[in-house]
Amino acid sequence: MATSTLRIALENVDFRLPTQVTDDNSVVALKSLTFEPLLRWQPGGLVKPGLFDRWEHSPDGKIWHFHIRDNAFFHDGKACTAHDVESFIKGFLNSRDYFDMPWSYARYLARATISAPDDQNVKIENPEPLADILDILCDFWPCRMSEDGKPVLGTGKYRVVEFDRHNNVGKATLHLVDKARSRAPEVIIAIHERDGERRLNALRAGEVDVALNLERADNLNVLNFDPSLAWGRVTSTLSAMFYLDSTKGVFSSPDARLAANFAVDNTALVKDVFQGLARPSATIVSPHHLGFKAAELNPIPYDVAAAKELLQGMDISAPIRLRTPQYMPEHAEKISKFVASSLEAVGFKVNIEVETNRPEYARSIGFRKNIGDLALFDSTPNSTFRVLDDKISSASRNTWWLGYHDDEVQELIKIAREKVENSDRAIAYGECLRRLQANPAWLYIAHPDVVWATRPGINLTIGPSGILTLE
Repeated sequence: MATSTLRIALENVDFRLPTQVTDDNSVVALKSLTFEPLLRWQPGGLVKPGLFDRWEHSPDGKIWHFHIRDNAFFHDGKACTAHDVESFIKGFLNSRDYFDMPWSYARYLARATISAPDDQNVKIENPEPLADILDILCDFWPCRMSEDGKPVLGTGKYRVVEFDRHNNVGKATLHLVDKARSRAPEVIIAIHERDGERRLNALRAGEVDVALNLERADNLNVLNFDPSLAWGRVTSTLSAMFYLDSTKGVFSSPDARLAANFAVDNTALVKDVFQGLARPSATIVSPHHLGFKAAELNPIPYDVAAAKELLQGMDISAPIRLRTPQYMPEHAEKISKFVASSLEAVGFKVNIEVETNRPEYARSIGFRKNIGDLALFDSTPNSTFRVLDDKISSASRNTWWLGYHDDEVQELIKIAREKVENSDRAIAYGECLRRLQANPAWLYIAHPDVVWATRPGINLTIGPSGILTLE
């Protein structure tokens, strides 16, 4: 039986309303202790059971039946029924993020019928094959509001006994639900500390037992991986990338987009900017995504001569605008300075524009398509389908589509969406990813590592998507 208290230092302590979404790693860490996803995303892009413990589909992939696990109860003792899940899914479809920007769930399921034939089963029926429903449901973590109006009632391993947030600083205490069947700590105290170096110093001083997201420290040299602590590190699913304006200007040319990728030495960027705590990108998604293994890709090689050859005959005399935030992705200004220097080395003239208001930066790109010629951003979905549909598909033209079009890519996306079996989906998405390296939509940069540390003896892991697991 567990008898311990675990103090965890996080960048952010928050539980979001059921209609709000975020990929914030701290929020995901707390959420993964308190709630259960309908399905659990796995490295490689496939899924395993979550709150749904099994499922079946029609041969054509249009009808899906999902079964809730036995003995699923919310933390106030109410049984979790299919009607609860149905209501949560429908309420979540029009969710918005931290920056009040809409997510795409309603569009994914715009033609689907969602119902609860009985208390244990949820049915989703679509007029077209919908195998990507498995990806989508990994983002749905059913919760209910407590009596005091806080979104903390889940069906997960821990229940929230205290949660307060004032002046954007939160604190929370979580208690283990089933003490008899788990060796995990009985009590978790979540401590809000924005500064990564301070989180690490608090661990070293014995003030906390765990410090998360240390890769976000401004000075990465503090991460010396000394043996007095237990360290963890994994390449994340996040992509640090530059949108390229495909509608006008120099990057409307596929050759110019490819030249930009040739011009940047991503291995050197990872070493100089990320202090080695990242992996160079090869395409629009990380090595953990569905289809990446099948695509068999290495990053686009650094080749100044090839970049200059592709740019021959193009008028690149006018300065190009490079827009960058100060964070999200982390070390944004350092990334942008490295990339600007690399582009100038092959003949571009680059003006860097720094936006200090991160929410406004996101809105200016997503809503107003103000990316200059290229704009640094982060791509967070764990689903290859979602990245393609949200950001690449010229048929969908979603919020984060910035004008890219390729007939072959469009056809490959269509083919992939019609595949139902996992092996077929992986191969089909691999074809999409290969084509998107040959004709890049973006300037591919890197997938940052997630780094954490604990006092010795704590059995804690963080997955590539930020999921925290305690044993």
